[in-house]
Amino acid sequence: MKKVYGSAAEALDGLLFDGMLIAAGGFGLCGIPELLIQAIKEAGTKDLTVASNNAGVDDFGLGILLQTKQVKKMMSSYVGENAEFMRQYLSGELELEFNPQGTLAERMRAGGCGIPGFYTKTGVGTQIAEGKEHKDFDGETYIMETGIFADISIVKAWKADETGNCIFRKTARNFNPPAAMCGKVCIMEVEEIVPTGSLDPDQIHLPGIYVHRLIQGTHEKRIEKVTTRPAA
Repeated sequence: MKKVYGSAAEALDGLLFDGMLIAAGGFGLCGIPELLIQAIKEAGTKDLTVASNNAGVDDFGLGILLQTKQVKKMMSSYVGENAEFMRQYLSGELELEFNPQGTLAERMRAGGCGIPGFYTKTGVGTQIAEGKEHKDFDGETYIMETGIFADISIVKAWKADETGNCIFRKTARNFNPPAAMCGKVCIMEVEEIVPTGSLDPDQIHLPGIYVHRLIQGTHEKRIEKVTTRPAA
């Protein structure tokens, strides 16, 4: 089965449709699938629901899909650093489903494992718990959270072989593995594709069984907030 495609647009061909649910890897600007995000922008797909820890910044990452108003709803944990996100949410143009970070990661992982729901103590007694099933276990109250089953996953890895076995680089692993798992189709962009069998099996972070399409490209490694020593 061919998994390597020539470009982000080719890898997304036939998968995009208005109103779809996309799971996106990344944390801040670290490990984000920027090439696939740009291709979705250029495709013009709209009314998107995106499950991602955050929405990038105003001019990079998922923030560019907010600028073009292609996103209808975000399922996120952190929504700072993005003025357009704030403007659209406060004006009622953008729906927002808040998720604690651990809960969001587990919802993605659960979807990838075929688990429709699970109980957690996180969020009990807060707005997060409103409208959700409550159940007591050993005298403690838990709320039911549902697994995320996305139409596609878009993720970013450091290195992969031609079958999709991949390695993430340090903190860029973040939400990428669970996001990759929960999509009906997972499209991954990497910095380097190597021959099958050249990666140490013990070093694989995500097996290729979860990866359906793969692209290699050049990536811009931005620093979200540059902090330097004050001038003397």
